[in-house]
Amino acid sequence: MSDLSDAAKRLLLGRPVRSDRLGHTLLPKRIALPVFASDALSSVAYAPDEILLTLSLAGMSALVISPWVGLAVALVMVTVVASYRQNVHAYPSGGGDYEVATTNLGANAGLTVASALLVDYVLTVAVSISSGAQYAAAAIPSLRGHEAAFAIALVVLITLANLRGVRESGTAFAIPVYLFMIAIGSIAVVGAIESALGTLPMAESAQYTVAGTDQFQDGLTGFAGFFLLLRAFASGCAALTGVEAISNGVPSFRKPKSRNAATTLALLGSIAVAMLLSILVFARATHVHFVNDPATQLLLNGQPVGDSYVQDPVISQLAGAVFKSAPFLIVIVSVVTGLILVLAANTAFNGFPVLGSILARDGYLPRQLHTRGDRLAFSNGIITLAAVAIVLIWSFDAEVTRLIQLYIVGVFVSFTISQLGMIRHWTRHLATEPDPAVRARMQRSRVINSIGFAMTATVLVIVLITKFTRGAYIAIIAMGVVFVLMKAIQRHYRRVRAELALGDDAEAARALPSRVHAIVLVSRLHKPTMRALSYARASRPSLLEAVTVGVDPEEAETLQAEWEALDIPVPLKVLDSPFREITRPVLAYVRSVRRDSPRDLVVVYIPEYVVGHWWEQLLHNQSALRLKGRLLFTPGVVVASVPWQLASSEGQTGLEHLRTRLPGGF
Repeated sequence: MSDLSDAAKRLLLGRPVRSDRLGHTLLPKRIALPVFASDALSSVAYAPDEILLTLSLAGMSALVISPWVGLAVALVMVTVVASYRQNVHAYPSGGGDYEVATTNLGANAGLTVASALLVDYVLTVAVSISSGAQYAAAAIPSLRGHEAAFAIALVVLITLANLRGVRESGTAFAIPVYLFMIAIGSIAVVGAIESALGTLPMAESAQYTVAGTDQFQDGLTGFAGFFLLLRAFASGCAALTGVEAISNGVPSFRKPKSRNAATTLALLGSIAVAMLLSILVFARATHVHFVNDPATQLLLNGQPVGDSYVQDPVISQLAGAVFKSAPFLIVIVSVVTGLILVLAANTAFNGFPVLGSILARDGYLPRQLHTRGDRLAFSNGIITLAAVAIVLIWSFDAEVTRLIQLYIVGVFVSFTISQLGMIRHWTRHLATEPDPAVRARMQRSRVINSIGFAMTATVLVIVLITKFTRGAYIAIIAMGVVFVLMKAIQRHYRRVRAELALGDDAEAARALPSRVHAIVLVSRLHKPTMRALSYARASRPSLLEAVTVGVDPEEAETLQAEWEALDIPVPLKVLDSPFREITRPVLAYVRSVRRDSPRDLVVVYIPEYVVGHWWEQLLHNQSALRLKGRLLFTPGVVVASVPWQLASSEGQTGLEHLRTRLPGGF
């Protein structure tokens, strides 16, 4: 069974990788770009949809300004990318925003950033996978109603790919990401040529007019219109999610790490801005109409189109217009867009485990998250992210419209605090730097980070105001829960560390007990009992006795008779148990020994069967497990399990192949 499971693991994940091969897992820029950019680039696939959808509430006139909203989003992105280029040079260890905030603003600020990023990574997986599942359901009608199950299956597949290693998953996912870039670039280039020639076709939805909702009958005028404009801007800022992943993933780059990370970040920002603006400009040029409720908001000859109308995403409508004469290209664009939405989760699968490892190292998360698996990936972090994302997808039934409202709050919390931390960083270093050239460079960096702080803080306020009641409060509550949980874990580790430290008790810790009182628990006289007695005698305790519980008087008498007949040189004590209990009499006896001789060490030997099947475990060792569980909480008592391997356990160690290599075997 063990060989079968190991073979299945190797088939899914590949052979184990030696620690000295870690350098070979580092990413060149051509692989790092799709690995870390898939989230930000996938945001470009739905950020224009969100902008147009929000503006459509005010009717046709509001759609005219969509490129200007996109330009405002692009300005924020350029600023954030420029700011994060300073981060990766100043803090290349991979702590990213968490390290910046902790170092410059204190532990609580760092934990706030960490909790925001952890929640955002989970939401990235949930939103992107759910969006991909929705695309798949639109293309394959049989998946309708099963989007959540399909999304969970996608999470499992991406998890397995990442468990094989960062480089392997990056190489596998690089092609779809580059294809998406080519697809959007082709739309922009072909659309520009057609526009210049005057042959640019209109989108399929151009024939309809857009009816605003009752709340925005006057368009974007007044306070309501201004608030709607802010909502559109906040929704468009979803395009910035994933930008921070590179600062957390600097250790994954090849040397020189900081320079390669900064270059990749600049490429990411340039490509994302170009794609976002291209989509919005050509959506305006082809009169793409994308609304919140197409059945009532889209009008044909003044009449609503009704529920029979199926609204395609903005990119699909653009591809339909630009590639009207080449239908196969429309299909390719739709497929590639669906793939990039799914693969956006890969950015989170690279960022979450690294951040989790750093937090575990600092004592804020379980230590298991700090260790690498046999493929040199942070396996426990990958599995944790997948499990939480699956729960979220199942809870929200993979509905993007419900999940998207929880999105981007966390990332802008980390953006804002990180930029404030970088301002403090440059101010602190300027106070001690004498070189004028270096000081000028630091002052320039501080100005960049100051602008970044002002912009991200403004966006954060807008996001909180416009999205709080629409679901963002859930993300904020989740961040608070994660923050409190990490503080509790840190307190636990600190308390355990203080309790285990030698301190003034170092001499006492080296002192030996006055005597060792050994107790062998006996249920019946058989080979496991004789082995336990042999081990106990070999340890040469000060006092050795065998103890059995007299649940059945006849069985106890028979055991005593067999004991005496074999002339075993160890006294047998029978504990009375009028209520037919086993655990309580043994505990009472052991505690009485401790009470009579507090300086003695009591060692309890428990014979145990080693079995090869899970169902055999249910039939054996239950009394032993209960006893061990209770004895472990008794001070001054050591529990020693003495194994006896049954025939079914043969071949279960996985090390049998070593017998022929070692002199004398085992």
